[in-house]
Amino acid sequence: MNKPEIIANISEKSGLTKKDSEKALAAFLETVEEALMEEEKVQLVGFGSFKVKHRKARKGRNPRDPEQVIDIPASKAPVFKAGKTLKDNVNQ
Repeated sequence: MNKPEIIANISEKSGLTKKDSEKALAAFLETVEEALMEEEKVQLVGFGSFKVKHRKARKGRNPRDPEQVIDIPASKAPVFKAGKTLKDNVNQ
């Protein structure tokens, strides 16, 4: 499912216009993104949670030249963990 299909579904299920549904989805995504940029956890009970995971700097191998060792810098990655209700619904 892509973004236009999600917008159409939101519109159909909520009774909002497609334009209002698009604004609502954009506001939700922007809110989650801003919270993650400030390293806050976003938790939607039953659905799941978004948080930022810190990855330490490490050594790695160059895939083109496996003998060459390269430094991989520390980074942050957004992660999503599904909630119990979502897991149960998917596994039915």
